[in-house]
Amino acid sequence: MGKYHMELEKQLRKYLDVPEISLMVNGHMSLELAIQMMEFQKEGGEVITTPYSFISTSHAIVRNGLKPVFCDIKSSDATIDEDKIEELITDKTVAILPVHVYGNICNVERIQEIADEYNLKVIYDAAHAFGIQYKNRGIGNWGDASVFSFHATKVFNTIEGGAVTFKEQKYYEKLYNLKNFGIQDEEMVADIGANAKMNEFCAIMGLCNLRHIDAAIQKRKQYYDLYVQGLCEVKGIRLLDRNKDADNNYSYFPILLETDYIDSRDQLYERLKENNICCRKYFYPLISEQKCYRDMYGNSRLDHAKRISDHVLILPLYEDMGTQLVEQIIEIISK
Repeated sequence: MGKYHMELEKQLRKYLDVPEISLMVNGHMSLELAIQMMEFQKEGGEVITTPYSFISTSHAIVRNGLKPVFCDIKSSDATIDEDKIEELITDKTVAILPVHVYGNICNVERIQEIADEYNLKVIYDAAHAFGIQYKNRGIGNWGDASVFSFHATKVFNTIEGGAVTFKEQKYYEKLYNLKNFGIQDEEMVADIGANAKMNEFCAIMGLCNLRHIDAAIQKRKQYYDLYVQGLCEVKGIRLLDRNKDADNNYSYFPILLETDYIDSRDQLYERLKENNICCRKYFYPLISEQKCYRDMYGNSRLDHAKRISDHVLILPLYEDMGTQLVEQIIEIISK
């Protein structure tokens, strides 16, 4: 937690438009410690979350001694279906952990209403939502905490890193202790913490990249718009909806192959790979279908999540990819 670490916290607090922020070694530990700092007391406590996310989301819940309860997503934008949350709440529910998927923003107002009614905490996995503003406020202002990832694959990276944003000052001190073994001073260890501090080299990398982030997002937008223009009329391809009140960080470009083309997702994946174009089936399979979770956590109907997982393909999108590559990908998909 040296001078570059503190400087990056200061600059990110301003850039993300959030009251408080604590830097971490990576996004997963950010989420794990954000859950730990809430100090949930219910034995066997349950956290309502989405199966349509990176495996880290549920791992962080389980590693805190809690149980993930999977809620289906909306077919329109792949975020958690807020209308299906209440039916999953029990006397063991302690929190809701939604995910802003591909930068698509959850229905934060409705989720907060539900949380207030049932006295639940809300922790957002905002790993995909760096820099996004919703109704002219940084997305990290919603819920009790939001977690960001600064992994090398993200639109903003510190090589490896992450952060927790929050409103209450007491959480800063709590996270400061938890990411430093729970050490309060030279002689006192007050919490059972981890070694989750961001190192100075990663903080320096973050300070460098933050200078260029707006230009990088604008370059990504050019290629994103080319994709939309080239694929919006292609038969069998559907694009996810976006919230008009939220901006876009252009971090991902997902496409969905419609039902009549169900066999084409894997074929298209292989065809692109033959042309040295690497895509991702992201997220596939669902967390609830992974070996470590299968038949263990919840029996909710996950029809929309299953359908999108089976049909989704994430196309390459990065600031230096070039127009020619975008056009080549569009041509292959169109054929």
